[in-house]
Amino acid sequence: MRNNHARPLVVKYGGSALASEPDPVIAEIAALHLAGHAIVLVHGGGPEIDRALAERSIATERIGGHRVTDAAVLETVEAVLCGTINKRLVRALSTLGVPAVGVSGEDARTLVAEKMLGQHGEDLGFVGEIADCNVALVHALLNAHMLPVIAPLAVARDGSHAYNVNADLAAAAIAARLTASSFVLITNVPRVLRDPDDPQSGIDRMTADEALAFAKSEACRDSMKPKSLAAAIAVRGGAAAAYVCSAKPDAVARALAGDATTIA
Repeated sequence: MRNNHARPLVVKYGGSALASEPDPVIAEIAALHLAGHAIVLVHGGGPEIDRALAERSIATERIGGHRVTDAAVLETVEAVLCGTINKRLVRALSTLGVPAVGVSGEDARTLVAEKMLGQHGEDLGFVGEIADCNVALVHALLNAHMLPVIAPLAVARDGSHAYNVNADLAAAAIAARLTASSFVLITNVPRVLRDPDDPQSGIDRMTADEALAFAKSEACRDSMKPKSLAAAIAVRGGAAAAYVCSAKPDAVARALAGDATTIA
C-alpha cells in the first residue's frame, strides 16, 4: 500500500458517511500519513448543508439530484464546507499529530467549473460542472509532507464566483490529475449494489467502462450514480484503481485488500 508524493492515495469521505468523533476513518488516515503515505482527503457534507439551510429558513430544491443553488444557498454551502466541516477535519487530524491543511477547490484554481444546466435545460443557479483541475497547490502541500483536506467547491473561469460541484466528481478530477495510486470512495454501503433494493447484490469488481455504463443505467440510483461515475472518471483519467467501500475501522486498508467494489 506504500505510495509516494508523485502518486498519492486520494480518499473521498463525506456526506452520510462522515462520523462523529472519534472517527475511525480519520484515525486510519492519520496513521497512514504518519507511517509515510502521501494522502489527499476530499470531503463532502450534504446532510450538514441541509441542516444549515433549514436552520436559516432557506428553501432548498433538487432537480435531477442536483441542489439548486442561488446566492443564499451558495453562501451557506461555502460556510458549511469550508468553515465548518473542513476545519473540523483539520482539527481532528491535527489532534492526531498530522500537519493537515484545509483548502477549497477554489484555492489556486484547483478546481475550475462551468455552469451546469439540468437534464431538460433547467437553470440550477451556481451549480457547476468541473472543466479543469490544477494540482500545483496539492503537490506543494504533499512535497512539504502535509496532508491536504479539500472542500469540494470550484471557481468560475473568470474567478468571479464559486460553483457548487458534486464532491465525488471533484475528488475524481483530483485523483485523475494526480494519477493517484488508489482512489477510495468511502460511503455508507460496503459495495456498489447491482440492485439497490438488495443488500446482497454487491459488485466485487468492474472495469472503468463497466462502471461508466452502470452509472448511466436505470439500475444505478441515488448517490451511487456519481460514485460509480467518479470511479470510472478517475481510472480512465490516470488513477491506478478506484474502490467504493463503507466507513468502518481500517476502511482504506480493507478496501485495498478487496473488501470493496474495485474499479480498475
